Amino acid sequence: MDKKEDNRDEEEEQVVNPWEVSSSGGKIDYDKLIDKFGCQRLDQSLVDRVHRLTGRPPHVFLRRGVFFAHRDLNEIMDAYEKGEKFYLYTGRGPSSEALHLGHLVPFMFTKYLQDAFKVPLVIQLTDDEKCMWKNLSIEESERLARENAKDIIACGFDITKTFIFSDFDYVGGAFYKNMVKVAKCVTYNKVVGIFGFTGEDHIGKVSFPPVQAVPSFPSSFPHLFPGKDHLRCLIPCAIDQDPYFRMTRDVAPRIGYHKPALIESSFFPALQGETGKMSASDPNSAIYVTDSPKVIKNKINKYAFSGGRESIELHRKLGANLEVDIPVKYLSFFLEDDAELEHIKKEYGAGRMLTGEVKECLARVLTEIVERHQRARAAVTDEMVDAFMAVRPLPDMFN
Repeated sequence: MDKKEDNRDEEEEQVVNPWEVSSSGGKIDYDKLIDKFGCQRLDQSLVDRVHRLTGRPPHVFLRRGVFFAHRDLNEIMDAYEKGEKFYLYTGRGPSSEALHLGHLVPFMFTKYLQDAFKVPLVIQLTDDEKCMWKNLSIEESERLARENAKDIIACGFDITKTFIFSDFDYVGGAFYKNMVKVAKCVTYNKVVGIFGFTGEDHIGKVSFPPVQAVPSFPSSFPHLFPGKDHLRCLIPCAIDQDPYFRMTRDVAPRIGYHKPALIESSFFPALQGETGKMSASDPNSAIYVTDSPKVIKNKINKYAFSGGRESIELHRKLGANLEVDIPVKYLSFFLEDDAELEHIKKEYGAGRMLTGEVKECLARVLTEIVERHQRARAAVTDEMVDAFMAVRPLPDMFN
């Protein structure tokens, strides 16, 4: 059984669950989180193994430890090496009109995994969850799910290998039967221990976890995986989603399925500094995929927390503090060229490069990514969304 902890433990300095990410020390301690959740650190040997099995260079998020933790990734790789396929499952809770760059991270990485391993993918839009947690009507949640689906499709997923579904549209049949099986295995005390629900939470919240659990089971998608009930599942996600899948992995063997494997990322920091996740309520805490080049440049110059010193003289003498510098952290996510990143860190850390130069470089890199996404997003029609969300077989999904 996987290690479980109560996320409400008052002695903990940090809270990380699907709805709250905070730390009294300001910065999330990922080593402590790995120990608390009971997952494993993703080491270089696993990165090398992915490289060897796929014949593709590891994604920048793998090379630089953005995806830093896992559960049973070795087992998925063992099975794949023996010729067994798997499928990918990730998702998005549609609570805002536009996505920010932090939202794109799991989808960019999932596209790499889909292309590298040549496997099918299911993407869950939890419009029901956001309706229950946010002050959103059902109709608004459904509308936001379709809008977010356009941004997800713009990441370049292969329609012959990808099924996108919203809970309001899809839940029922085999999917619902699996939800009931999971629900019968999880006591109220257990769900309170894992998620920290209180007596003030409505029962919709308590009943939701099985909805996010069962896409881990292939029989939830009979149109995709008929007769493939033992197909394994790999879930790329941010580590705040881990509680859902600790619960899922505990239940899976009891109802006849493999435990899903996970590959988990750290949080993309806010422009103002590393205090966990960005706030959707503060548009200046993040770069959005709808931002113009001018807005991107202004946000970086005005809000991106700098590790540069108070004066040029002091900066030349001491160099930048790279540990707290947000432009360097953002470049670590999005600057593809390893040699260029190392050069910037070396020169900036030694004081030979100034904050303004690093911010200028970041603005150029992010503008290119956002403009490329905007062009792809503009090409996504309602008919394309319908096609990705159509309940249909995917005949070439393992080719």
